[in-house]
Amino acid sequence: MLKHITARHERFSKTLMETMFQIKPGETVAITADFGTDTAIIDALFMATQNAGGLPIILRIPKAENDSQAGMKDWPSKAITAALCQADVWIEANSVVLLYSDIWETAMKNNKKLRYLIIADSSIESLDRVFTGFDIQKLKKFLVKIISLLKSTHHIRITSQNGTDVTYELNPNYLLDYDDGDFSKPKFGTAPGFVNIVPKIGSMNGTIVFEHLQHAEAFNNLRFIMKNGSISDVQGSKGAEDFKAYLSTFDDENMYKVSHNMLGFNPKINKITGELVEDERIWGGVDFGFGHTSPMDMPPFGQQAKSHFDGVVAKTSIYFDDVQITDNGAVCHSELKALANTLITDN
Repeated sequence: MLKHITARHERFSKTLMETMFQIKPGETVAITADFGTDTAIIDALFMATQNAGGLPIILRIPKAENDSQAGMKDWPSKAITAALCQADVWIEANSVVLLYSDIWETAMKNNKKLRYLIIADSSIESLDRVFTGFDIQKLKKFLVKIISLLKSTHHIRITSQNGTDVTYELNPNYLLDYDDGDFSKPKFGTAPGFVNIVPKIGSMNGTIVFEHLQHAEAFNNLRFIMKNGSISDVQGSKGAEDFKAYLSTFDDENMYKVSHNMLGFNPKINKITGELVEDERIWGGVDFGFGHTSPMDMPPFGQQAKSHFDGVVAKTSIYFDDVQITDNGAVCHSELKALANTLITDN
């Protein structure tokens, strides 16, 4: 074992490759990284792939100035796209992500066998919490039940004691998705423990008060005023003007538009840590994403934007139509409560 690889590295990487991806002998596992990536995580994933019988390849690329499409000028796009279109598995571990860029869209569209997972720049402590120590099948049963309830839901309301109160409608043609940790089949995978919803275009109205917002000073409670699906104003005593200036640099009206809403239900995550991938899955909290939306999620054309960013609200009360699902972060729906209690008791 390499000296810098700890028990956490081994536990996370073994769980990921053997239990979640179920790597088969001879499968190619591409791991993308940049100069902001923790090399110990990359090395652990490389070794775990080999131990499972897979064939790992590390693709280390320049660290771009911006995420997604805005980073295209900094990456060797033709070469990396060609490699990803031939891989069986792609773990995206770059600190500045390819997600939603032309590279990502092409690989996901053209490589029908690809099993993709983004972990970005998460620390090994966070990855160990998010990916290990829970029963995948129990989590799957819980999340599938939420999906079934959503299929008959027309509008959603989300509130929080921090001042969040926002509503939106659903479009039945848009994707309802979840991740439970089973990455054994082709899919767009992210860390387990959430349900993802793409709101109907132009339908979101109200106020979102973020406790963790990407590209803003952590824990500053910036307030987004949402009007007809777009950010009409950013308010807050500290950081609001800086964040508005950040958004304006893209010169792209779609960067102000909501992209998706994730309902967080990872049984291991119960507090905001400042690790975005982890915080997005906080039990009973929600994530809102803005900017680019893939055509896979919002058919037929998606929502084209130069980049994408996310923010998190913890301890929310969620309503499907007029039926309450959570109360201040606790699952209260009669058909979900027993399933939720089983997951929480296990941890």
